[in-house]
Amino acid sequence: MATAMEEPRKLRGHKSTATCCIASRDRPGIVLTSGEDGCICWFDLRCKDVQFIIDVGTEPVSSLCFKTGNENILYASCGNEIKSFDVHTLSATSWKPLESYNYNKDEVNQVVCNGRSSFLASADDSGDVKMIDLGQKCLYKTLRAGHTSICSSVQFIPWRPWEVITGGLDSKLVLWDFSKGRSQKIIDFGSDTNNNSGQCLNPAFVHSIAIPEMDMVDKLDKICAVARGDGIVNLINIESELSRKGTSSKGSSSSSSNNVVKRVCLDYSVGGHNSAVSCVAFSLFQEKGRFLISGGNDKTVKIWDCFKCLDPNNNNNNSDLLHLNINLSKKVNWLCTNQSDSENLVVCDTTRVVKVYSIS
Repeated sequence: MATAMEEPRKLRGHKSTATCCIASRDRPGIVLTSGEDGCICWFDLRCKDVQFIIDVGTEPVSSLCFKTGNENILYASCGNEIKSFDVHTLSATSWKPLESYNYNKDEVNQVVCNGRSSFLASADDSGDVKMIDLGQKCLYKTLRAGHTSICSSVQFIPWRPWEVITGGLDSKLVLWDFSKGRSQKIIDFGSDTNNNSGQCLNPAFVHSIAIPEMDMVDKLDKICAVARGDGIVNLINIESELSRKGTSSKGSSSSSSNNVVKRVCLDYSVGGHNSAVSCVAFSLFQEKGRFLISGGNDKTVKIWDCFKCLDPNNNNNNSDLLHLNINLSKKVNWLCTNQSDSENLVVCDTTRVVKVYSIS
């Protein structure tokens, strides 16, 4: 495992803490960040300075996503509102949104767009998830009663086009059929009794989840990565979980059947985090999906070798699961990757300056 890192590149543009970042798939080097200053900064890593700043509003911008297949359209959550912008129509004198959706009753924590660019999902502090029909520009369904606390994260499942997965501060991971508005499976990490000694005692809140893209599934299988408040990162096989009956609880068990690793637990004993994990993302650089990147409140970013983590024959050799450890000076808010050979990891910490690292 390597730890030495050169000084990161620093992206300046926000007036207060950076909250979220996304990288373009269509335009190499384009990175967007949001902040508590109510702004979105548009960076081109080929250039020195911020390209332009979108003034979204007075409230912090908590989450960003592109419209799948058309990255000229951008969605941003601000308070309980979601605004869309067409970057072609923006100018320094006019930041008028293309559309505005006000369906969430409470503050939105994450907004995501599905692979067909037909739906938005927005998770909020009430525990609800609003499914927005982008074609009809209306509310399609409300997913409720799955979470008893804040819903912190939501992702579409690309190989199940009518399903989403959500995580919350009730320590639950919920799989939904949003066409019916019903939950299909609830995994409760709060009743996990298999935590290793030495792991932090914080609750197993779900702070972030990541799903591999379709072109990663052949190598990674149909999995989900979960960032937990007790410092654990789980890799969970979604199809295996759906085949189990009832509510599942043993969140850090790792077992294999039919050569499929159902759950992997990346905790302190294998070089993991010793405080809450705030974000997880699958890598877009090098071999797509090869690495899982996690960032935490312990002021570290961990880069895990997914292929080794998911190898059912590698259970007894945990020393090489962690590919790289990056020590920071601040806690991690969010991170993302791009497809470049360098400047390919973008990290938002609790400052207004965004850091960009080169991972090889």
